[in-house]
Amino acid sequence: MATLRELKGRIGSVASSEKITGAMKMISSAKMHKAEQALRRLKPYRDNIEAIIANLLSSDATFASPLTEPRGEVRRVSVVVLGSDDGLCGAYNVNISKALSEHIRALDSQYGPATAYSIIAVGRKMLKAAARLAADSRISVEAAPEYISAKSEGGDVKRLAAELQRSYVSGETDRIDIVYMGYISAGRQRVRAEQMLPLRAETFAASGTVSAKPYLFEPDAQTIFSTVLPMFLLAQAQDVFCENRASEQAARVMAMQSANDNAKKLLEQLQLEYNKLRQQSITTELLDIVGGQVKQ
Repeated sequence: MATLRELKGRIGSVASSEKITGAMKMISSAKMHKAEQALRRLKPYRDNIEAIIANLLSSDATFASPLTEPRGEVRRVSVVVLGSDDGLCGAYNVNISKALSEHIRALDSQYGPATAYSIIAVGRKMLKAAARLAADSRISVEAAPEYISAKSEGGDVKRLAAELQRSYVSGETDRIDIVYMGYISAGRQRVRAEQMLPLRAETFAASGTVSAKPYLFEPDAQTIFSTVLPMFLLAQAQDVFCENRASEQAARVMAMQSANDNAKKLLEQLQLEYNKLRQQSITTELLDIVGGQVKQ
């Protein structure tokens, strides 16, 4: 049985843990709200780009781009998977890793078992989780470039989008997908696997708002199309990184809340055990005193 001193030490340790998890929950909550605000700021920009492309596609103008041309035969697929650099976020990275495995199996059924995969893992924790897939000789797992991380935004994301675009246009890869944790709300996130390149017309037809008014293209439809597509790719990448960042912090809020609740329950149990042991100790001392007086 634990002594009073040992129980007091445990109570102090659990109380400290409760304060730490509470503070971490507040910090993660603030970061999550910041990512939510970034998502709201990005939405009008992406919606306008999608509307422009949708109107172009609905017109009778002729245009083409290497970013929309699918390969006749897909032999190499690059998959960018976003996770986290830090832990303490529950099953966040595990769920993304499982979805990555399922996505590769789905691609196998579509393109055949001869397809090779290059997985680009963003986030130190995700790199460790994805490394298990390298047991398959067709799958290579590599860390994302040094300039990019799970916390990246702005210029770094733009640089990554440009490199992905270059690798597809140059023929290094036949398709580029991205797997990440989509953000729905603070209490709800869902893993998503999306095709980034080649860009598909149905993406814009489903999301863009087509105007009923006739369009006059200046300078011409081909120039606009070639300019707007890289802008859409960048907007998509920024949106994905924001959603993944918000989802990570939401998962960490939930994990810290659970840890905080567990710490409170444990603290109550230890406090109850401490009070019982202290009462027992006092009762024993009183009995010894009374027993000594009776003997006298």
